[in-house]
Formats: sequence, structure tokens, C-alpha cells
Amino acid sequence: MTAMPSRTTPSRALKAGIFLPPFHSNDDDPLILIERDFELMQWLDALGYAEAWIGEHHSGGFEIYGDPMLFIATAAERTRHIRLGTGVVSLPYHHPLIVAERMVQLDYQTRGRAMFGFGPGMLPSDAKMLGIDPDEQRDRMAESVDLIVRLLAGETITKTTDWYRLNEARLQLRPYTNPRPLIAVTSTVTSNGAALAGRHGLGMLCVAAGTVAGSDVLAANWNVANIEAAKQGRSMDRADLRLMAPFHIAETREKALANCRKGFAAYEQYGYSVRPEGPAALGMASLEAINESGRGVIGTPDEALQVLENLWDRSGGFGTILMLAHDWADWEATKRSYELFARTVLPKFNARNAWREDSMAWLRANREDNSAKSKAAVAKFNARTQKKSDAAE
Repeated sequence: MTAMPSRTTPSRALKAGIFLPPFHSNDDDPLILIERDFELMQWLDALGYAEAWIGEHHSGGFEIYGDPMLFIATAAERTRHIRLGTGVVSLPYHHPLIVAERMVQLDYQTRGRAMFGFGPGMLPSDAKMLGIDPDEQRDRMAESVDLIVRLLAGETITKTTDWYRLNEARLQLRPYTNPRPLIAVTSTVTSNGAALAGRHGLGMLCVAAGTVAGSDVLAANWNVANIEAAKQGRSMDRADLRLMAPFHIAETREKALANCRKGFAAYEQYGYSVRPEGPAALGMASLEAINESGRGVIGTPDEALQVLENLWDRSGGFGTILMLAHDWADWEATKRSYELFARTVLPKFNARNAWREDSMAWLRANREDNSAKSKAAVAKFNARTQKKSDAAE
């Protein structure tokens, strides 16, 4: 009898989710686009995806959600398991007390499935419409999150600045999630987000992991977060590190590229409307450039698996891969891509079927011995039965 193989295959518990800015072509009816995003949440929920993050933007006509919390409130009613996060609330645009109150209400409405992601604001055009100097955005973000964390902890705060006033402000409701909902800060190339994560015990949304610059500083920013956390007497947990990168997979690379050509052209036009360098600023100068970078993939499941390995090695390990959600492919191809990733890529990366494979290998190695014993047992039983029958006659 051959022994069962030793189960020493390294195990990982990487989770998968999406980051939905959203990127939506302005050729389509926004009513249909919004409804389709709700359908996407349901599809991801059924496939076992862990989370989805929804963005906030106010200009450009392409990223059409002005309030991710409104979207989350409806999506939570249509799903059962998937966690839903603001990806992200632009803190300089809002009064901190109102943000904290709305997040706690959403924490209750979702029974703890809501997550709070925040950042300084992505589009310069948004800040311009609100009369906010871009030089002030990161300072405002840091000041706001400090207050929000304190409010969620139950503090009463009085404070006046040049952009808000708090007078004995406190929350009416204790958070549903104990001690508070998951909070995560965007981390790009600078160490600003990492420092805030360490200081306040937050998760990190590395939304630039698919770019050269963002990928190169993953380890350094994680180190900054740990240094800041140590100053507060705590340590960072890699399970709270999330990396975002572009993915679309199909049975062949040629099919995946063909799926995305038309939609990427619309996204490219939008990218050049935002900044002179266009999508290249985000490491997505072309579909081919995404593949060449090794930090994203428009290709096959095997290529997607290699990208995960690349990101894992560059970062030192992380908790969740967030696929950039987009309309580059049509609806059916998009759903198929998410299904392929859930069925074949993620379980292989996590070695989820390793024990099944060991079990089958053991079964095959012992089939002759097991089969011979089974046949002998049947023959022995039949012989006893026949003997009893003969005696009865």
C-alpha cells in the first residue's frame, strides 16, 4: 500500500474583488449602466468574490457615481455575502461628521458588510468645481480621517478650521461592527497613505500596483506603514493590504484582446481628456503594454496566474487582489472573465485543490491493490452466499 503524500504544498488565502471607478462609455444609457453594475455585484456574489469597491467622481461623464454609499445601499439589498466598500470617498469634499454618520448608518443597513475607503480626490476637475486647491487635498484628507476615527471611537470633538466646524460633535449611533467598520486608505506612489494606515490602524488600497511606479514602491510603502504602526504600539496585517490591477481573461490571449479593443479605445479617449499623457499615466498605454508590464493581463488564466505571482513577489504578500472593473469587453465576455478567474485562477494560486490532487494521486497509486482486495472481497462474499444457499437446499 502506497502512503498518502505529505501535504506540504504552500497555502495562501488570497481573496479577490473588484475596484469599480466606474469606467463607463458615454455612448451607453446611464440607466442601463447603473443597473448592469448591480447585476455585476450579484454575479460576483454568486461566484464567491469577497468584495467590491465603488468610486466617487463628479466630472468627466465617464466615472458616473457621485455617491458610492447610495450605490452600496442598493447593492447590499441585492447580494448576500460580498462586502461593499467606498472606493473611495474623497474626504476633502465632505464634512467629516457627515461622512462618519453616513458610514455608520451604512454599517447597520448592510449588517457589517460595508467598508470605508477614502482618499484625497482623484480628478483635478472635481476639486476645481468645488473650489479646492489641489495643494490642500492631502492635508485635508489626513485631518479628516483623524477626526472620523475619533468620532467612530465615541469621542466628542469641538474644532474649527477654514473648511469645517465641529461644535461638541459626536455620533448618535455606536458602529454596528465592533469596534468600527473596516477603513482603508488609498496608497499610490507617495508614502502619505501608508503613513496614515500605520498611524490609525487602517487597511491599504494600493490602486497603482498595476503601474511601474506604484509597483516599485509596494514594499517600501508597506515598510513605512509598519514603522508608523510600531510608533502606536501596533503592527500591520498583510490581510488588510489590497492591490489593484487590470485584468480581462479568456480562453486565448487573442480572444481576450479582441474582446477589449473597442471598449479600451473609449477608455483611452477619456484618459486623454483627464491628463495629457492619457492612460499611460496609469500604466495602461495600450492593451499590449498591460501584458508587457507583467502587472496586469489581457490574456489567459495562466497569464493571470503569473501576474498574481509577480505582484505577490513584489509586495511580499497581500490579502486581496482587486481587479480594475471596466467596460472594455461586452457584458457576456466580462462575466465570463470573472467566472474564469474565480473557477481556475484563484483556486490554483491558493492551492485550494492541492489536497484533492493528493487524494486522487494516492487513489491512482493504490488502484491495483485496492481493486484486487475489492474483487477478492466480492468473490468471498459470493462464495459464502452460495454455500448458505446450497445448505438450505
